[in-house]
Amino acid sequence: MASSAAVAGVLSAHDRQILTAVNTGASSLSFVGSGFIVLCYVLFKELRKFSFKLVFYLALSDMLCSFFSIVGDPAKGFFCYAQGYSTHFFCVASFLWTTTIAFTLHRTVVRHKADVEELEAIFHLYVWGTSLVMTVIRSFGNDHRHFGIWCWTQTGRTGKAVHFVTFYTPLWGAILYNGFTYFQVIRMLNNATRMAVGISDRLYVPDARDNMKSLNRWGYYPLILIGSWAFGTINLVHDFIEPGHKIFWLSFLDVGMAALMGLFNSIAYGLNSSVRRAICERMDMFLPERVCRWLPNNFKYRNQQQENELVSLKIEDK
Repeated sequence: MASSAAVAGVLSAHDRQILTAVNTGASSLSFVGSGFIVLCYVLFKELRKFSFKLVFYLALSDMLCSFFSIVGDPAKGFFCYAQGYSTHFFCVASFLWTTTIAFTLHRTVVRHKADVEELEAIFHLYVWGTSLVMTVIRSFGNDHRHFGIWCWTQTGRTGKAVHFVTFYTPLWGAILYNGFTYFQVIRMLNNATRMAVGISDRLYVPDARDNMKSLNRWGYYPLILIGSWAFGTINLVHDFIEPGHKIFWLSFLDVGMAALMGLFNSIAYGLNSSVRRAICERMDMFLPERVCRWLPNNFKYRNQQQENELVSLKIEDK
């Protein structure tokens, strides 16, 4: 994991075994969750719109990040370094893709621009290029020691500082950008909703309230990154100040929450109304009618309601 620099070191062998199990279990959940979103994008043609394409790239990055974390300790030498580089690369790519989603929403809703699809090549250059640069720079000051499942761990102060600059600095930059962007999007749409309710003389107040709830969910998106990496940030800073003193429970939360990032992203970004609708349509087609009868009505029909989610703001293909 990208947080390995802060959790290895003087921890006992038993503690590292526990962290190994936590990392493998949480990463497996993220791999399954993000892999499910990737599979939905591949199987359901109606999801292949630009907005969900960005979610697909996010899920793909999460899936690969989780995969290389699950691989664990392949061997010392080249494969060990390859795992460390790959994990760092795709973890950085993951949170950078969230900034492209926030940028797309802002450009579409706040600035009323319809040219976001033309920026796809720039998005790829920005995400993969920045991830590559950060991964290469991280090798500076790295003594490549080997600690259990972590094949690429900085133990010197220089290595830890480089780790902070190449991972946590862009991470918190992405969190601040996403938070500010979603705040502007939500504020503008809330104002527009209030105006619409006033003009319509409160005829559509229930619908407006449902829309407000959907909009407010966007405010939780930046909290995914905060929840996933807050403990890792605290652990790294603590390890930098007191390198000889490890706090096991902090390392436990660091590894577990970071490994769950892919699962959180797949639920928040991926399981929107369009995905649920596509799944339910296939279930109606292939499942026996007697099985469909047992499904709750809320599961079958809620996805058919109009929701203000990410995919509803797509730019339709022309």
